[in-house]
Amino acid sequence: MNLFAEIRTLVIETLNAMAAEGILPAGLELSQVAVEPPRDAAHGDMATNAAMVLAKPAAMQPRAIAEALAARLIADPRVASADVAGPGFLNLRLATSLWQDLIKMALTQGAAFGRANVGAGRRVNVEFVSANPTGPMHVGHVRGAVVGDALARLLAFSGWDVTREYYINDGGAQVDVLARSAYERYREANGLEPEIREGLYPGDYLIPVGEALKAKYGETLLDKDEQFWLAEIRDFATEMMMQMIRDDLAQLNVTMDVYSSEKALYGTGQIEAAIQALREMDLIYEGTLEPPKGKTLEDWEPREQMLFRSTAHGDDVDRPVQKSDGSWTYFAPDIAYHYNKVQRGFDELIDIFGADHGGYVKRMKAAVSALSNGKVPLDIKLVQLVKLYKNGEPFKMSKRAGTFVTLRDVVEQAGADVTRFMMLTRKNDVTLDFDFAKVLDQSKDNPVFYVQYANARINSVLRKSQDAGIDCSDAALAAADLSHLNHPAEIEMAKKIAEWPRLVEIASKANEPHRVAFYLYELASEFHGLWNKGNDDTSLRFIQEGNAATSAAKVALVRATGVAISAGLAILGVTPVVEMR
Repeated sequence: MNLFAEIRTLVIETLNAMAAEGILPAGLELSQVAVEPPRDAAHGDMATNAAMVLAKPAAMQPRAIAEALAARLIADPRVASADVAGPGFLNLRLATSLWQDLIKMALTQGAAFGRANVGAGRRVNVEFVSANPTGPMHVGHVRGAVVGDALARLLAFSGWDVTREYYINDGGAQVDVLARSAYERYREANGLEPEIREGLYPGDYLIPVGEALKAKYGETLLDKDEQFWLAEIRDFATEMMMQMIRDDLAQLNVTMDVYSSEKALYGTGQIEAAIQALREMDLIYEGTLEPPKGKTLEDWEPREQMLFRSTAHGDDVDRPVQKSDGSWTYFAPDIAYHYNKVQRGFDELIDIFGADHGGYVKRMKAAVSALSNGKVPLDIKLVQLVKLYKNGEPFKMSKRAGTFVTLRDVVEQAGADVTRFMMLTRKNDVTLDFDFAKVLDQSKDNPVFYVQYANARINSVLRKSQDAGIDCSDAALAAADLSHLNHPAEIEMAKKIAEWPRLVEIASKANEPHRVAFYLYELASEFHGLWNKGNDDTSLRFIQEGNAATSAAKVALVRATGVAISAGLAILGVTPVVEMR
C-alpha cells in the first residue's frame, strides 16, 4: 500500500475530470505530476506540483489550477485539507483513518509490506565483485560485494527476476603471475627456498596452494621448465583462489547465481562473434587514434588498429579492440561477455565496478547499446574506497595477503551484520570511513546499533504485552480498533512507516540500496522519540493498564514499525537483533 501512489492516482483522476469538464485543456501530459512529502512537514502530509507543471501547457495561472484542484480534492474523504501555497504548490493533509489503515496493512502483509512491482517480472543481471582470482578479497571488495548483494535483494523485492553474477578474470596475464607465485610456494613445500621475486604475489595465502600442489604432484614438477607446469598450475591455483573467494563471500552472506569465466571466451569464437556483430553494424573499422591527452607527437607512435566506433553510441573516443600484433585488447573479451548477457535475454544489466574503472563506463555502455540495438540499458555503479580507522587513527591490521587488509580481517573484527550495514551508510560513489571503534559503539551515532536497538525495544514491548495478556499475533493486532491511535506523535510514527513502500520504489528505480539504510535510521529515530515521549506522557506508553483495546492499538503500531525495520534489514542482508546484550 503506497499511499503516495494512491493519492497521486487521485490527483491524476481529478485532473482528467477537470479536463472533461473543460476547466483544463484536453490531452495534457500528466507524467510529470508528482505527489511527495513537502519540504517542510509543518505544511502538510503530501504536496503536489500539478499546477506548476501544467500551467504553461494549459496556458493558465498555476494558482488558478491549484485552487480548482484543491476544491475537488477536498471532496474526497481521504483528504482532510488542501491548501495552496506560494505560486501554486498544493499541500494536502490526509484523514487520520488513512494512517490507521496503513498500520493494519503493514500487519496484514507482514514481510511483503512495501514490496513493489517496479520490475514487473523482467530479468536483470547484477554483476558485482568480479575480483581477480589471484588472492583473497580486500576491504574494497567488501563494499562492492555488499552494494551488489543489497541491490540484488532490493530489486528482487521490487518485482525483478534477479541474477547475481561474478565474472572471473582468469584470461589475463595476472593468472600466469599467480601460477608462477604458486610454483614458488610449491618449491617451498618441498623444502626449497622460494624465490618471491618482484612482480610475484608475496602473500602467505599461497602457502596452502603450494602444499596442495605438493600433495598432488609430489616432487615431479621440481626443476621443470615453465612450459611443463604453467597451464596446469594456473588452473589449479585459480580454482583454489576462487574457492577462497567463495568462502570469503559466504562470510558476508553473499552467494552468486552464476560464475562466468573470461578464459571461456577465448578460443570459442565468442569474441569473434561479438566483434562480427559490431562489424555488421558498420561499427568496426581499421584506423589510427589521436594521441591521448598529455602525449606529444614526439612520444606518441601512431599505429593502425581495429577500432570500435563507440562514439556512435555516446563514448568520447573510439576504442581499440585488437592490437596491431593481432591479439585482443582487454576491452574485447568484455564486449563479448556483455554480448553474452544480452543474448541470455536480460532486460537490464547492472555492473558494480571499483572507482578505478571509471574510464570504462562510457565504452561499456556504448558496447551494450550497440549490441542490444539500444534495447538493454546498462547501469554502472562505481564504488569508492573504504578507509579504515580505529578511534580516528588509520588502522593497520595483520595482512596475511601481503599488501592489503582482507575481507575476512574486517568481518572477523566487526561481524558480518555490522559490516554490511555500515558499508551502506554512504552512497556508493562517496569514500567511506570505517572506524572499528565507532561501528561497534553503542550510541545514536552508530546507525547500525541505533536501528538494531529500536528492533530490540520493539521485541521487548511485544514480550511484555504478551505477559500482560495481549494477543500479539499480527492477525490479532490488525483486527484491533486502531482509532485509538490518535495522538500526533503516534500519527507521525505511522506516517514514517507509510514512507517505506514509496522508498522501495524510489531506491529500486535509482538502483540505490543505501537509501534503505538511511530510511531505517530515520524510522528508528522516530520510534526512539516516541518511546522517550512515553516517559513523560503516560498516555503514550504502549501498555495502558486496564485498557486492553487501547493497548492493542498501540502495540499494533509498535509491531508495524518492526515489520518495516525487518523488511529493510532483509534487503540490507542484516539479521534483526531481538535482544541487545
